Amino acid sequence: MSAAVRPRLAVWKFSSCDGCQLTLLDREDELLAVAEAVEVAYFLEATSGVVEGPYDVSLVEGSISTPHDVERIQEVRAASKVLVSIGACATAGGIQALRNFADLDELASIVYAHPSFLSALDTSTPIADHVPVDLELRGCPIDGRQLLELIGAVLAGRKPVLPAHSVCVECKSAGNVCVLVAHGEPCLGPVTQAGCGALCPRYHRGCYGCFGPMESAAPESLAPALASVGLDEADQGRLLRTFNGWAPPFRAASTVRLPDPRRRTT
Repeated sequence: MSAAVRPRLAVWKFSSCDGCQLTLLDREDELLAVAEAVEVAYFLEATSGVVEGPYDVSLVEGSISTPHDVERIQEVRAASKVLVSIGACATAGGIQALRNFADLDELASIVYAHPSFLSALDTSTPIADHVPVDLELRGCPIDGRQLLELIGAVLAGRKPVLPAHSVCVECKSAGNVCVLVAHGEPCLGPVTQAGCGALCPRYHRGCYGCFGPMESAAPESLAPALASVGLDEADQGRLLRTFNGWAPPFRAASTVRLPDPRRRTT
């Protein structure tokens, strides 16, 4: 296939740590095959070369956190045939969405000497809150194998094969002892989408929910088990408010357990 007819791939960064982009670069040998199948038209993490759109596939990392982000994601969407949001920031607002539960002005005054110079939205929100998204890939960071499967599926015009089950299934498949039952470790595995290979439970640590809520997740059903290992309601709320705390199931369950500082009573 000649380079002139290869699909154009663009990789975009918004408010994020670059970890999901690095996941693609870390695939090394497989990345060479991707580079042969597509024209990498925009990927500043990898090359300063830029090819003008339109783009056949755009991978978008990061959340919408500034007024400029809002404008730019509209431009990316308009230039992209298929738009894929990748990672917890792009699909759920990311760790920076913790500010959604707090007073941004108060936080900024604590961290910055001159917060008036900041240009930030009160909230950090996922890409799908602003433009139509064709596919989402979860994780903090995403799984490299899932990313390659998604890219291959998009290029082939088929639906990607991605897990919808919980981390508990991965634990059972690997023969891991349940850290929640056997060791009394708080664990979000029963309500978290698979994809990490049950990395934390493999090392006797509870799941932190890096891949976000699984399909039809019901965090409320996990509350009695978490209480049995010593987590009160506030601790349960904090456990849900990490990488994917703004994802609707985790957000709803945490909000009933932690007070909203933006709604102070006099």
